[in-house]
Formats: sequence, C-alpha cells, structure tokens
Amino acid sequence: MPGFDLGLPQRTAGLTHVIDKGLGPRGWEDVLEVSGHLIDVVKLGWGTAYVTPNLKQKLEVLREKPVVIGGTFFEVVYAKGKLDEYKSWLRELGLTHVELSDGTVEIPRERKLELIADFARDFTVLSEVGSKDSSVEYSADEWKRWLREELDAGAWKVITEARAGGTAGIFDSSGGMRTELIAEIAEAVDPANVIFEAPTKSAQAWFVKTLGPEVNLGNIPPDEVIPLETLRRGLRGDTLKEVLLAST
Repeated sequence: MPGFDLGLPQRTAGLTHVIDKGLGPRGWEDVLEVSGHLIDVVKLGWGTAYVTPNLKQKLEVLREKPVVIGGTFFEVVYAKGKLDEYKSWLRELGLTHVELSDGTVEIPRERKLELIADFARDFTVLSEVGSKDSSVEYSADEWKRWLREELDAGAWKVITEARAGGTAGIFDSSGGMRTELIAEIAEAVDPANVIFEAPTKSAQAWFVKTLGPEVNLGNIPPDEVIPLETLRRGLRGDTLKEVLLAST
C-alpha cells in the first residue's frame, strides 16, 4: 500500500466469486498471499474436483474460503442418481457450500426447487439459472421468475449463467452481453442476492459501471481478482470516471 491516502471510499459489499480450473496447492498459496482478502467464494470448475488427485491438500490451503464444486458436476451426480453419495462426499471433504444447476442436464422445474430445499437443510446453496447451450435464450420473465423461485426455495445466492468464457446465458454466442435482460433481472431481483458471471474484463467493467462497485461477480479467474478490484475502486481507466471521480 502507498504511504498516502487517496481518500477512496471503502467497499463493504460485493462478492468476488473465483473459478478454479485446476490450480495446485502452491499456486493457491501464491494467489491467497496477494489477493486472498478480496476472494469470497472459490468454485472448482465443472468436474475438475473429481479428477484432482491432491484435492484434500488443495482444500486445506483454501480452508478459510467457502469452496463449491461446479454445478455441472452436480448435474452428472443427478443424472447418475448419486445424490446421497454426493452429500456424503461433500461432508467428507468438509465443504459447507454446494452449487446446483441445470444448464446441461434437464431437471424438471419442481424437482430442481425440491433439490434446492433439500440441500439447503445441510449446505449453503448457490443455484444457477440459465442454459450452457448458446442457442437457448430464455425470456426475461422466465429468468426473473426462476431466480425468485430458487431464492424462495432456499438458495443463498442465485447465479446467472455465462459459462467460463462468456458465451451463453446472459451472453450471446458471440460474447455480447444481453444488457436489456440483465437490467430487467437487476430491477426485479435484489442484485445483492445475485451473482452475475462475468469472466471477461469488458463484462466486469460494464457491471461495475451499471450496477455499482458492490455488484456480485462470478467466474473471475484467480489472476484477475486484483484487476477486478481496481475496476471496483475506479483505479482503471474503464471505470475511473464512473467510480472514483463520481465519489469525490
């Protein structure tokens, strides 16, 4: 930190949800040393946890952070009929959070809400809405209704699908943001209860400028945590005028 104070406002809210694609324990030690204070949730992307040989060692490094296994792996578990075994494995790993999604495997609507309520009895649930198929575009009314339903069913936060590269869900197949849809979601559902997946810098800047520095953002690569914080605090050209100068 510099030896002088810019008088920047302190950020007291806004989750930074980080996606892990296979970083090792020593890699995470480095990440946590420089940006651990800025990370709120770590997601072990899709099914990477299942094929990580030193998973428990990695989780020990991450022990002070809520860790979730990607929702796609939950969909595999659901398709294989292994829900009870999955709960036992999560407990064995010492995980207190779980992600539920239906972006690839079709889960009947009522059944998904039942599963959220069921898992919420034992875990903190993050549920995800949206398809991983870029050709599927749900209406704004469907998005709003489903997000509200999943919160009512017991989800702690609801996640808007974007995939790791920003090519589905609240993005179109070419990577463009569906800004009108996002605006409708933010108006209908308290943004404090929503994690907007924003894997690209341009998307992160748009969310900060549009919804404010305390917006919850997800699928942030580990090496982008500090760059995102500079966007939130107006210390990057993309958001300087909207955040830093607007607060003076």
